[in-house]
Amino acid sequence: MSELPEDQIVLVSAIEHFSYCPRQFALIHIEKVFDENIFTLRGSRAHERTDTPEECLEDGIVVQRAVPIWSQRLGLQGKTDVIEFWPDGTVYPVEYKHGPRREKLHDALQLCAQALCLEEMLDLPICKGAVYHHTSHRRREVEFTDELRDSTIEIVRQIRQMLVEGELPPPANDARCPNCSLVDACMPDVLSQIAGMGSLPNIFVPMEDAV
Repeated sequence: MSELPEDQIVLVSAIEHFSYCPRQFALIHIEKVFDENIFTLRGSRAHERTDTPEECLEDGIVVQRAVPIWSQRLGLQGKTDVIEFWPDGTVYPVEYKHGPRREKLHDALQLCAQALCLEEMLDLPICKGAVYHHTSHRRREVEFTDELRDSTIEIVRQIRQMLVEGELPPPANDARCPNCSLVDACMPDVLSQIAGMGSLPNIFVPMEDAV
């Protein structure tokens, strides 16, 4: 495990929250605020099977579910949904998400963080993984390019900085907000009106629905 103080350990799941919206991350991981909505409930249902530790053999592939992972180098820890161990020695992480198959950077960053942990733990390269979309029952393969790895590591750095500083970012107040489970706690409309600043800039490109 990492030698960092516990309050500076970055959870793999936090990477998706932060890349979607830094304020959402801060509300969940710093302020300890979490509310359910239809999207989070669907996400929980999609993870029902993968939240139970299990190992089985499927078509010659060893499948492990709910495996604890960590990286001392990056100060990361978390849990995978599924790791597949193929007969040729390939290790293939799979992240489960609700909704239909679609391209989402947040999912790819979270999956890449899992791969970085597994590479350190197993001392072998992991080149690809997949996001399994529960609604459409389809996989989207993700290649762990140098660019994606660098982006993931940079987000981990930004998350740790925010954890240390403990400051709540301003609301985004954009198209993501209405579907976010934390919209009532975040109060993007009210705070933006008070600040007299309207829509505030954000680090990452908005996606079409909330995490």
